[in-house]
Amino acid sequence: MNTKKDFSNRQTRPHHVTGIDGLRTIAVLGVIIYHLLPTQVKGGFLGVPLFLLISGYFITYQFSKKFERGRALGLGHFYAKRFYRLYPVLITMLVLTIAYITLFARELLHNIRQIFVTNILWVYNWWEIYHGQSYFDQFANKSPFTHLWTLGVEAQFYVLWPVIIYFLFKIFKKRSIVQYIVLVLAFLSAIEMAILYHPTTLNRVYYGTDTRAFSLLLGSWLGLVWPLDRLKKNISGTASRALDGLGLLTLIITLYGFISLDGQSAFTYYGGMFFYSVVGMVLMATILHPGSHMNRWLTNPFFTWCGQRSYGIYVYQYPVLVFYERAINVGVHPVVSGIEELAIIVIISECSYRLIEQPLLKQRLSDIKWDKLCFNNWRQASLAIVALLVVGTTVYGLCQPNVQPKKTDLQKRIEKNDQLTEQHNKQLSKGKNIKTAKISTIQKKYQLSKTEIERAQKLKVTAVGDSVMLDASDSLQQLMPHAYVDAKVGRQGSQTPKILSQLKDEGHLNQIVVLNLGNNGAMDQKTIDEILNIIGKDRQVYWVTPHIPTKSWQQQVNSQIQEVAKKHHNVYLVNWYAASNGQSGWFAKDGVHMNKQGNNHYAKLITKTILKHQ
Repeated sequence: MNTKKDFSNRQTRPHHVTGIDGLRTIAVLGVIIYHLLPTQVKGGFLGVPLFLLISGYFITYQFSKKFERGRALGLGHFYAKRFYRLYPVLITMLVLTIAYITLFARELLHNIRQIFVTNILWVYNWWEIYHGQSYFDQFANKSPFTHLWTLGVEAQFYVLWPVIIYFLFKIFKKRSIVQYIVLVLAFLSAIEMAILYHPTTLNRVYYGTDTRAFSLLLGSWLGLVWPLDRLKKNISGTASRALDGLGLLTLIITLYGFISLDGQSAFTYYGGMFFYSVVGMVLMATILHPGSHMNRWLTNPFFTWCGQRSYGIYVYQYPVLVFYERAINVGVHPVVSGIEELAIIVIISECSYRLIEQPLLKQRLSDIKWDKLCFNNWRQASLAIVALLVVGTTVYGLCQPNVQPKKTDLQKRIEKNDQLTEQHNKQLSKGKNIKTAKISTIQKKYQLSKTEIERAQKLKVTAVGDSVMLDASDSLQQLMPHAYVDAKVGRQGSQTPKILSQLKDEGHLNQIVVLNLGNNGAMDQKTIDEILNIIGKDRQVYWVTPHIPTKSWQQQVNSQIQEVAKKHHNVYLVNWYAASNGQSGWFAKDGVHMNKQGNNHYAKLITKTILKHQ
C-alpha cells in the first residue's frame, strides 16, 4: 500500500496533512473487515482505491513541482527510497508466510517459487490474472498472498509514472493540457475495465494494472489541479462550510459503498468502482484543503497510529486471517474469533513497525557493518538463531518440487456428480424414463420406508444450490429421480435470481423448489425477496440451513433462513445445521462438504421434510 509520506519539506509541503492517516485507516479497516465479514461489509475492497488515490496524488504532486521549478527529477533517489521502504516488510511477510506453509500447510507450496519471484519483481498482479484465484472466492483453498496484487500495481506506477509525467510536461509544457490528458487516461482505464469485464474472467479486470489505473490517475489529476502549496487556508466561512459538507457527504457515500457494493456485481465494473474512486478523490480533496475541517476531524491518536502502520497492517493481515481460519472454526464464535484475528494482526504489525520499519528509517542497510556484528547477550543470540531457522525453513520450502496437489476424494466426487447430474437433467428435459435402483436397495441405503420411497419417486422437484448440493446431487436424484438439480461450485446467493428466471423460462422450475444457498456468504434482503418473487407464492420452497463452522457467516445465514420461513407460508425450513451439528463423521476434512454417509443423511432429511408437507 502507499507508504507514509515525509511532510518535513516545508518548501514543497505547506503543512502536514495528518488527516491522510485517517483516510489510510478507513481504507485498511475497510479491507480487513471485508475479509473478516465479507457478507456484511461486501464493499470493503473499496479501501484499495483509496490507497491508490493517495499514491497517485502525492507522487504526481512531488514530481510536477520538481519539473515546474526546473529541478532534477532524481529518479534514482526516488526509486531507492521508495523500494527501501517497501521491500523489508514485503520480504519479511513472504519469508514468515512461506516458512509457515512449509511446516503446516504444504499443499500451498504449489507454485510457491513463482509467487515469491513475481512479488519480488512487483508483477504478482499479472501472475494472479492467469494463475491465481478470484479475490472474491471465499471457499477455495485460499492463498495467503492474494492481496499482494495491490503492491504490484502500486510499484509499477512508482516506476513508470514519474517518467510519463515528465514527458507529458516536456512535450505539452502547460499544466492545463497535462491535467486534461491525465483525466482522459483515467476515463479510458475505466472504459477498458467495462469492456473487458466478464464474470468468468473477473481476475483480468480486478488485478490488471491498466484496468485499475483510474484510481491512481484520478489521484494524479487531483495532484495537478489541487496542489497543496496553492491551497489557501484563509477562505470564506461559506466556502469552508461547503468543503466540510462535501467532505462529510463523500465520507458517508464511501462508507455506504463499503457495505453495499458487491465485488461480483456487473455494476461494480461498469462504472461502480470508478464512481467510488471519484467520490474518494473528492473526499481526499476536502481533507487536503487547509480551509476545511475534515483534516482535523480525521486526526486522532488511533488514526495516526493506524495510518502510520497501514502498509504493514495491509501486508500482514491476509496471511493471519487465512491461517487462523484454517485452524479455528470461526463460525462457532465469529465475534470472539474476529477480535482474536485483529489482535494478532495488530501485534505482528506493531512488531514489524518497531523492529523493521522504524530502525530502517534511521539506519540504512549499507550503513550496517556486517563484518563487525556481534551478539552482546543471549536474547540477541536467540533472535538470530530463530531468524536463521525461519529463513532456512523458507529456503527449504522454495526448493521443493513444484508438484500439482492431487485432487481430493471430495473434488473427484463433486466432478463426477456434476457430470452425472448433467446427464440426469438432460434425460428429464427430453422426457425420458429415468432408471432407478430397486426400492429395497434404496430403502436399505437411506433407512426410509417403502411408502416414503414410492412417494419420493413421484415428486417433481427443482433443486438449486452450490457445491454442497452438487456433492449430494447423486443421492438426491436417487431418492427423487424427477429432481432437476442446478448446482455449481462457488455459487453466490446474488447469482440465484438470474438462474431461477432461466429455469422458469425453460420450464424446469417445478412446484417444489429446494434451495441450498448461503454456504458462500449471507444474502441481502433484496436478493432474498427477488428469489421468492421469481419462485412465486404458488410453489413450495424448502430452504436448507448450512453447516459451515469454518465461516464467520454461519449464524447469520441460518438466522436469515429461519426468519424467511417464519414470514412466508410457502417456505419450509430444512434444518440441516441442527441435524448435522456434532456429526463430524458425516463430513469431509473442511467440515462443510459431506462424505458419502453425510450425503445420504442430507438427501434423506430433504426428502422427509418435503414428504411431511405433501
